[in-house]
Amino acid sequence: MAKNFESEITQFLKQYKDQNADTEARQREGRYRLWDKQVDQELQDGYKAARTPQKPYVYYENN
Repeated sequence: MAKNFESEITQFLKQYKDQNADTEARQREGRYRLWDKQVDQELQDGYKAARTPQKPYVYYENN
């Protein structure tokens, strides 16, 4: 491939970002809402302690 080759997808994304300047800010906001959260470790420990271990072969019926 040539060094200055750009695929149609890359060209589309560059054009889209030029036309929608707030795209990256909206992406960061969405990431913050879904992934970048503070985790309450005490609450997580409680969830782990209350969990019931799953038996092996859960789809196997013992008759």
